[in-house]
Amino acid sequence: MEKSKQDPSTLPRHIGWFTASCVLVSSVVGTGIFTTTGFMARDLGHPGLILSVWLVGALIALAGALSYSELGAAFPVAGGEYTYLRRAYGPFLGFLSGWTSFTIGFSAAIAASAMSFAAYFLQLLPLNGEGRLLSTALALALLWSITGFHLAGGGAGSALQRSLTLLKVGAILLFMVAGLMFGAGDWAHLIPADTQPAFSMGAYVVSLVFVLYAYSGWNTAAYLAGEITDPARTIPRTMIGGTLFVALLYLMLNGFYFYALPVTELATPPLLPVADKVARAMLGLEAGRFVTVILCLSIAGAVSAMVWVGSRVYYAMAQDGLIPSIFANTSGRQCTPFNAILLQSLWASVLIVSGSFEQLVIYSGFALVIFSALAVGAVLILRRREPDLPRPYRTPFYPFIPAFYVMVSIVIVGSVLYERPLEGGVGIATVLAGTPLYLLWYRFRRIGKKGA
Repeated sequence: MEKSKQDPSTLPRHIGWFTASCVLVSSVVGTGIFTTTGFMARDLGHPGLILSVWLVGALIALAGALSYSELGAAFPVAGGEYTYLRRAYGPFLGFLSGWTSFTIGFSAAIAASAMSFAAYFLQLLPLNGEGRLLSTALALALLWSITGFHLAGGGAGSALQRSLTLLKVGAILLFMVAGLMFGAGDWAHLIPADTQPAFSMGAYVVSLVFVLYAYSGWNTAAYLAGEITDPARTIPRTMIGGTLFVALLYLMLNGFYFYALPVTELATPPLLPVADKVARAMLGLEAGRFVTVILCLSIAGAVSAMVWVGSRVYYAMAQDGLIPSIFANTSGRQCTPFNAILLQSLWASVLIVSGSFEQLVIYSGFALVIFSALAVGAVLILRRREPDLPRPYRTPFYPFIPAFYVMVSIVIVGSVLYERPLEGGVGIATVLAGTPLYLLWYRFRRIGKKGA
């Protein structure tokens, strides 16, 4: 696809709003919506409170999407928040953002998701027990089959992403329709129980952290900004519309959970398989297998989205000279960042084989909240520092929306550091572990320039 002389992207623009929306929806809708409501039923004990947490989470994600839309339209290039942090705060913070994306943000999340896919897929097979070797093989097979599609070019990757997203959303809607038509639920379950636990702000905040993790991924369109057609219109349309769609889907699913079972039963152990519990109550024992199929589709779509968008961060870093330029190399007619995709999938494979991704994932949510808050803060900084920067889209109700997102993020970070100082400290340490690499590479580049 031809580009205008004013187009700053070095990649061909071939991604329309529908494909970009599929990437966003698949990235957000993973396993969280199918597993977290049981914990909230135990801790909050009130359907209205639980629905309000999902609604508040949607408003926070929407505030982030509105802010990122301004940045994505102003900087329609690959890299997402790495690009925004580098522009607003300098290359060092941009590098740490990219380092975090590589070590825990994408690669560890890909590894964890692939292993989760293997665990759920094995439940569909008539096997006795779960072998670690078989799970690892299935996880690697999923990862590299998806990687193959994205290495083949944007056309193959786009087709895969659209297919997985449509199958995922279609299966979720079919699940709800079948339950409403054939299940024996009761909307009276939405009435508060007399034995509900006393309201606790701490429990509410913890539930909100769970919900925000389930909403994470609303910013994925920003990473593909360099390949999106008509980015000034498509990026805001994708981020805002996609986030609203996911919010509606989440509220519908939670409403369906409460229609199926009273909150007291949702709060009865086991808490994790809440969707499976609902399916069995509504449609019988075999319905749990259908939920497992939904989970497999959901995870596969999320892995595909992360393989696609994560590689664009390392591609952008290589273009800026913050990592070796070999990772900026592209191949094929659609200029696929071949080496950046390989780098990410190889590291994710190492994490899968070694099993070392689990602790990284625990700390990743905390670190990612920090960087997303810094990226939204870049809206405030760049409005003041670069008032004449062309902004095809401007965040509405400025500065209140970006300030709201930043303040909520500060509260969450402060709460995590207070309630879970070990996890918070290790999360910060993981981020700062990239500092020696940055200093070494910076020194190497200076020596190289002097030698030239």
